[in-house]
Amino acid sequence: MIVAEPKPIKEILEMIKDFHKVLVVGCKGCVTVCNVGGSKEVGILASTLRIAGKRDGKDLEVGEYTLERQCDPEYVDELEDVVSPYDAVISIACGVGPQFLSERYPSKKIFPGVNTKFMGGAVEHGVWAERCAGCGTCVVHYFGGLCPIARCSKSLLNGPCGGSSGGKCEIAKDVDCIWDMIVRKLMQEGRLDDLLQFRPAKDWTTARDGGPRRMIREELVK
Repeated sequence: MIVAEPKPIKEILEMIKDFHKVLVVGCKGCVTVCNVGGSKEVGILASTLRIAGKRDGKDLEVGEYTLERQCDPEYVDELEDVVSPYDAVISIACGVGPQFLSERYPSKKIFPGVNTKFMGGAVEHGVWAERCAGCGTCVVHYFGGLCPIARCSKSLLNGPCGGSSGGKCEIAKDVDCIWDMIVRKLMQEGRLDDLLQFRPAKDWTTARDGGPRRMIREELVK
């Protein structure tokens, strides 16, 4: 899932300081799972903004709405009758959300209410870790099901660097060296020789370096 964290309330207040009617729009997708952008968080942020407005003596009206997803046009269209009275919108979805809202409602000022961090998963309650860099050509099956692109600080595909020590990465003592994990896993499975096999260079044309990407499923296109 896409993992995000709330922006500091001070930053959000600075964004909307010139507006008096603000709509907070949540998303029931990924950000709900990490407790950042669901209907509950919409209510919390809206209440916080109202309290801050009263504290500062500002006439601030704050509306609330939560979409099923902010990354699908059919759901974004639901806001058409909701958004009109408001001067500005705070999107508490991943970075895709405020962009879709901006494109659909160009006359409205759209602000991001969260900072999108990475694609990952929960490793324990309240803790999420990066697991995928979205490179477009998955090769984890070569590495015991582990991804050195996202989880190696240098995205190395041919073994650990000289900075790896004691199973830890040189960038921090609490960061595991993914290559140490890969080697140990393949040893346990009796497949260490898999790393000796020649493989062609990874196809990076599907990664972000080629510019904004699109995926087209011809069977789904009308």
